[in-house]
Amino acid sequence: MKSIKIKINLKDGRSMKAEIYPEIAPITTGNFLRLINENYFNDLIFHRVIKGFMIQGGGLFESLEEKGGLEPIRGEFQDNGWDKNMNLKHEPGILSMARTNVMNSATSQFFIVTGDATFLDGKYASFGKLSDEDSLKIALDIQNVKTKTEGYYDDVPEEPIIIKNIEKME
Repeated sequence: MKSIKIKINLKDGRSMKAEIYPEIAPITTGNFLRLINENYFNDLIFHRVIKGFMIQGGGLFESLEEKGGLEPIRGEFQDNGWDKNMNLKHEPGILSMARTNVMNSATSQFFIVTGDATFLDGKYASFGKLSDEDSLKIALDIQNVKTKTEGYYDDVPEEPIIIKNIEKME
C-alpha cells in the first residue's frame, strides 16, 4: 500500500514517525497534508490523554483555546458508507481522526491509539500508523503522564505535550 511519511515533532525534542495512506482514506489524508503544509499544527497540544486508549491532539493551544477555523470533512469509516480502511484496525500506533457524535464533523483533531480500541473500527476514520518502535514508545510514554480536569476538558496532561510541528518527509 502506498504511503506518505510524516513526522510529528514535539517541543521537547522527541519525534514520532508515521505513514498515512491516501489510497484508503483520500479525503482524510488530503485534509491532513493540507494542514501540515499550512503549518496548522504548530504549537498545538495533545490535550486528551487516556492510558490504555489513546492520545489526542491537533486542535487546541496550551491555553486550551480552540484553534478552529476549519470546515469539517466527510468521515471515511464503515458506519458512514466507507469501507476502504477497514483493515486498518484501531490497535496501538494507529492514527485516526477525532470527531463529535456527528459523522462528518472531523477537522484537525486526531488521535494515536495506545491500547486496544478496536471497538472504534468502522466508527472513526483510521488513516495511518506510527512507523517504528521508537515512535510507538513515545506515544506509550505520553499516555502515562499525569492528567487533570481543566474547564470543559478532562484528561488534560498536567505538563503540556506541545506539537512543535508536523512535517511531510521527502
